[in-house]
Amino acid sequence: MDFNEIYHFLFETYAGVGVLVGAGIVLSLIVSVIFEIRTRKRYRNHEAAPQEDEWSIFADDVEEGEKEEAEKHEGAV
Repeated sequence: MDFNEIYHFLFETYAGVGVLVGAGIVLSLIVSVIFEIRTRKRYRNHEAAPQEDEWSIFADDVEEGEKEEAEKHEGAV
């Protein structure tokens, strides 16, 4: 395959456009999950909202962070 065949497939056929859209969605999901995890690690010591989000993907991470924070405060006392 040369560049012209790849270009024709990706931009001039329905299947190729589908591949581009699908790859964009998958890439966006991967990047958003990575950024969400990094943000939760950075701000884990901030207070959570009073009500728990039942749709939260990372609910266990919040509970673990709260336990770690409590252990740090107990060790310091």
